[in-house]
Amino acid sequence: MNNKNANLRRIILVTAVFLFLLPIACDKGDDVPIDENKIGVLYVQHGGMKYYKPQYMWDAVVHQFSYDNNHSIYNFVIWNPFFWSMILDRETTDFAKRFLIMYEFGYERMGGSDPYPDISVKQLDDLTSELDNNTYGYEFEVDWVGYMGAEEVDHYPYPRYLYTVPNLLTGIPPLIGLAGCTYCGENEPDGPWEDCDPERYNVDGPVERLLKKGVSSIVMVDTTTGGVRFSKTFDVIQMTKRALEDWNEAHGTSIPLVWVNDPNNVMEQSYPSAPVNWTNSKKTPDVDRHFSLEGNNNPVIEDPVLAQLHVESLEASFSTSVPDNATAVVLFNHALHDYNEFFDPKIDDTLILNKNIKALLLQRHPDMDPDNIIGAYGGIKEVNPENGLEERVRDMRGETYGYAWLYESDKQLPGDEWGYRYWEAFSYLKDRGVQHIVIGFPQHIADNNLNLIEVPNQFGKEIGIKTWAHYDTGDFSLYPEVGHPFYEYWGNWVDTDCGGEECCFEMGGCSDGRVYPPPRQTPLDKKRADLDPSLAFDMSDYGHLGYDPTLGPPDPNGPVQEQYTGTWDMYRPPNEDPRLGKMLAKHVLNTILEKLQ
Repeated sequence: MNNKNANLRRIILVTAVFLFLLPIACDKGDDVPIDENKIGVLYVQHGGMKYYKPQYMWDAVVHQFSYDNNHSIYNFVIWNPFFWSMILDRETTDFAKRFLIMYEFGYERMGGSDPYPDISVKQLDDLTSELDNNTYGYEFEVDWVGYMGAEEVDHYPYPRYLYTVPNLLTGIPPLIGLAGCTYCGENEPDGPWEDCDPERYNVDGPVERLLKKGVSSIVMVDTTTGGVRFSKTFDVIQMTKRALEDWNEAHGTSIPLVWVNDPNNVMEQSYPSAPVNWTNSKKTPDVDRHFSLEGNNNPVIEDPVLAQLHVESLEASFSTSVPDNATAVVLFNHALHDYNEFFDPKIDDTLILNKNIKALLLQRHPDMDPDNIIGAYGGIKEVNPENGLEERVRDMRGETYGYAWLYESDKQLPGDEWGYRYWEAFSYLKDRGVQHIVIGFPQHIADNNLNLIEVPNQFGKEIGIKTWAHYDTGDFSLYPEVGHPFYEYWGNWVDTDCGGEECCFEMGGCSDGRVYPPPRQTPLDKKRADLDPSLAFDMSDYGHLGYDPTLGPPDPNGPVQEQYTGTWDMYRPPNEDPRLGKMLAKHVLNTILEKLQ
């Protein structure tokens, strides 16, 4: 018995050492002659999926958490076949249930597909065509890379990184039985997934494809969130550099990389230095490195062409029956991840673009009131005074999207007219008597589920669905089945059981006496669960703002109390405008001349 135990311990030890020493895979292949005149360009975009499938959701989740070496999914799930089925387990994972239900609804409303991938291909073609017409004699090889590859995992920055167990998983010793990602839904209710390739991560990514064509350098230009510098793109840059460094080491080369949107490497220069391998999962770092933004601009976000593209998109959603002096614009933007303000200048870049858009709007529409052009963000978790816990709260719309902290600040929101929460922005404009509100989303450069489904629902619950500019006629080009994007209630992913009976989601309460909003189901001594029904909001006819639901059901035929009496519309981003590709190509060429020559 003792000999058997000793042999078992030897097997475990040898296996652990082998896994610890196992290198990241890099397809060395044959040495490729480098052409000094050939430059690789990577168009960085968010990525996603044209069609909704659980397989693509699984891959997207793996991609998202592969960048954070301190997260439990990175350390315990990505390379552990035993836990692969947990990623989409609706019974045990609030995250999975919320997003699966949200996207199932969104894709159905959009007619079964998201337009983002096709639009991005057109943008890539425009960029490529403009680069091919350069007058400097450069030859360009162009590809795209996504923060999430989802249905196109070969456009994740480094697919083989997920196929091969890393040398060391931060925070834990090597585990027996780890393996590269080959999951095809074998343990899913709908699995195994049809047409799923278990070897899909054992492929070249964008970096290897460019390098095998003999490029002498790689230039990355980014519209992941409309061109602003952001930690998501920073993650893509760092993973791309990992692939490039592995290639350089394997081939004895020193091919450089430069990021057009951050040519002076502000985010790297500012990144916290301790603890080692810090990420925002560790919260406040021990040692923060301060690097000034002064003189270290983002040339893409400052370009007047970008502001013009957004202004023209906003103008297309103005009302022909409302004068400029009664028209308002809300520039809604997603924020950053909490604690990333130590190195992420996303909000500062956002302010520059917002101000450029506002200045051009006022130049083209001098009758607009400057005080009616404002910026807004989503909500965040807050400390609940009833239990002292930081959790999702109804006053903040149960959200965690609005950490709009300025760069290197002590969690400071933008000042002046730019730091509203979106419901505060609408309340302010409603009280000013505006009659038409256009909502822009300048951190998106192409239509997608977010601006076509999620964001309109966030706004509709505040200022109404019957006030939506297209409510009477519907928009069946965008929403083929029903002509509109709206849920029955915002938060349709929440649990619907309220203490043994069905929850009431009707503003003012249900006719059988059930109350609205539904009562809290999470015990008060615990953080409110993401799926708690008390966080849902009725998508009412004329909105929550200005109405007291304790007074009973609202009037479906018109606004009452202090509800909004005007109209609103969601703008459409620049999408396939060829000027976008031309502008991006200009900055690629400028970066090459300034940084690589």
